[in-house]
Amino acid sequence: MFKRPLNIAVPTAPLKIIALSSCQELGEMVDAHLVKSRKQQISQEHTDLSILGYDSDTYLVSHNVPRFGSGEAKGEIRESIRGKDLFILIDTVNTSNTYKMNGSDTNTSPDDNFQDLKRIIQACSGQAHRINVIMPFLYESRQHRRSKLESLDCAYALQELVSMGVKNIITFDAHDPRVQNAIPIQGFDNFFTSYQFIQALFEAEPEIVVNDKNTMIISPDEGGMSRSLYYASVLGINMGMFYKRRDYSRIVDGRNPIVAHEYLGNDVEGKDVFIVDDMISSGESMLDVALELKKRKAHRVFIAVTYGLFTNGFEKFDQYYKDGIIDRIFTTNLSHVPEELSKKPYYKNVDLSKYIALIIDTLNNDTSVNEILDPIERIQDLLKIHNEKVLK
Repeated sequence: MFKRPLNIAVPTAPLKIIALSSCQELGEMVDAHLVKSRKQQISQEHTDLSILGYDSDTYLVSHNVPRFGSGEAKGEIRESIRGKDLFILIDTVNTSNTYKMNGSDTNTSPDDNFQDLKRIIQACSGQAHRINVIMPFLYESRQHRRSKLESLDCAYALQELVSMGVKNIITFDAHDPRVQNAIPIQGFDNFFTSYQFIQALFEAEPEIVVNDKNTMIISPDEGGMSRSLYYASVLGINMGMFYKRRDYSRIVDGRNPIVAHEYLGNDVEGKDVFIVDDMISSGESMLDVALELKKRKAHRVFIAVTYGLFTNGFEKFDQYYKDGIIDRIFTTNLSHVPEELSKKPYYKNVDLSKYIALIIDTLNNDTSVNEILDPIERIQDLLKIHNEKVLK
């Protein structure tokens, strides 16, 4: 059960959740946390909010997105959502689902997932009291700014959702949170996963000592500086950074290829290093950084990313683990975790379902999310307890 203040706030409207097929497993876990927590809250407070559906046996809404043989689709909601505070969960980068198109199995793409979200919003027909979208990986968030004649897909997608009646958009560790400037007067919350990552690190590596002498935070590029600075600051340790030298004379796979990774920062020799970033896509850049750190005689290399996409598979990661270049990889379940990855000896999953349940509960009650957004005190308490245990 997640912790909430003793006095239960009255919900802004009865809660309902739609977990799209791309996010079904995570949605069921979130629902289970909410059901358990709310029933316990009512029991402890001796309060009856059953009339508002507060202690429902499930908050999940039955729905479907059937497809025609041509690949076209429609959204269906199979129960009433009139007057409900509706939260829609979507994993835009889950491409594991398939559908039939012209007789062939076709994997869903981020475009398919986003269109399914819009179909379900249309199916609401304006009946919900409020529509909130929880989109951990912002659709097209890697295309967040324009450098020449290019589309601005993420900004346009946010504006599109707002025009359809979405009141709040909740995301995690956005690639560039400034994209919210596209919808400046709409609700947009960008939550971070730093507390959960540090907790998972201590669980997976109970003997690790986190201090200046033994540990460092590493940013794999200049774009991740603010994220790494936050980790280094709350943990009280030093930070190093790599920057990418690119060949701007040519484009490979839609981007300028990296020529080399240059390092700026303190000596990493003999230290455990913790590389933090928002995502692993192909992983080439992250593995290059790990190799450079090993060349500089780092002790152990841990990688923590919010979204593990692994678009080029796991073969190279397996080899780097076998060769002792990487020691562990942490990713969250905010994006789909393939079963193959979950069985890897170097992999540790960071479960965010309870965190999402707390966010939904807080927003449904229209109470402040400031404490959830800024977990500095909880991180420092966790660090103190861990180091005292290890250094005994």
